Amino acid sequence: MVLKKWLQIAFFNLLLVSAIGVVLRYKIAFSLPFIDQKKLLHGHSHFAFSGWVTQALMAILISRVSAYRGIDLYRRYRWLLIANLVCAYGMLVSFPIQGYGFISILFSTLAIFVSYVFAVFLWIDINKCQVKKPAFAWFKAAVFFNGLSSLGAFALAFMMATKTVHQNWYLASVYFFLHFQYNGWFSFVILGLVSESLLAVKVLSRDLKYIYRLFVFACGPAYFLSALWMPMPNYVYWVVVAAAVLQIVGWVWMAAMVKKKWGLLKRHWGGMGSMVILLSIIAFSVKVLLQLGSTIPKLGTLAFGFRPIIIGYLHLVLLGFTSLFILGYAFSQDVLNATAKNRRGTVLFITGIICNELVLLVQGVAAMYYISIPYTNELLLALACAIFGGLLVLNWRKISGAKQSAIYFI
Repeated sequence: MVLKKWLQIAFFNLLLVSAIGVVLRYKIAFSLPFIDQKKLLHGHSHFAFSGWVTQALMAILISRVSAYRGIDLYRRYRWLLIANLVCAYGMLVSFPIQGYGFISILFSTLAIFVSYVFAVFLWIDINKCQVKKPAFAWFKAAVFFNGLSSLGAFALAFMMATKTVHQNWYLASVYFFLHFQYNGWFSFVILGLVSESLLAVKVLSRDLKYIYRLFVFACGPAYFLSALWMPMPNYVYWVVVAAAVLQIVGWVWMAAMVKKKWGLLKRHWGGMGSMVILLSIIAFSVKVLLQLGSTIPKLGTLAFGFRPIIIGYLHLVLLGFTSLFILGYAFSQDVLNATAKNRRGTVLFITGIICNELVLLVQGVAAMYYISIPYTNELLLALACAIFGGLLVLNWRKISGAKQSAIYFI
């Protein structure tokens, strides 16, 4: 199965992301003078987005459109998947060495252009499908928002190249990129896959289309949920509140469908897949509730003022929602088998994520009251090791296989 090969590569990339996360946590807790924290963090985040999430979602989208067209499209997209992988590894190496420099910006820019070409190809192939499915609208919107997010990246590059970095505009550009990645590209692919599963268990296509419209109308204005710290007219604020409410309405509607059809969905996704996907659904529920809560001015100011809360939110979406869904989807497609070893690795990985979120929450709340909790950084390091350990177990067969191949070659 071609999907299995590409998802295995993506999961190995997630293992590398986690390994860098351990190093970053170690440097916060202890001394590691030869590592530049900021540059390594850039490499960590860029590789997480390109090498892990984007690589996995691209492979999954190709798989779904191939199924609907009745032909194997991987041969057509193979060079795009390879190009994205090369760009991701280029960023992984160059950012820790030079930070934002010529090579790292080059690889970042090339990755963006790869995403543009992928979007055009996918859009064309979806239009060639004879049977129209509600999931197609989600997938088209996802690649559109992925492209739109690049405007934030280009704005950052322009400010750095012209040395005209202004704090507010810098943050606005960063949050623009993050918003349309997290709430556009990542979320719309995943919600499209959930929509596809709901259609398979006889949920009405019409209802799924209405939910899509709620989310797509909310996505643009919802960007300002990440920019409430900036001065804005009252009417813009109320548009933002409306966007947050639309998200809640759409999600409650979809979650109610999932609950009603859970017995059928559990059989559709499989036992292990459904358990992990359920946790991803819970994480998404927390995400949209937090976004709604951030519309309360005092809460929004507090949330954006404390680093542990920001990091906790970013990890909630990247790990708790996105990564867990991809993991659950991999189990549902038999990319990962529900062996005892894989179950143990998954439990360790999930436990590390949940505990990491709880510790960051406690650290953030304590910081609001100027309370310092001892050994928090050491605990976060231990939890980063737990996440890495879980992924190491899940990747062990691939790693040991590569090791045996290397020994045989030598």
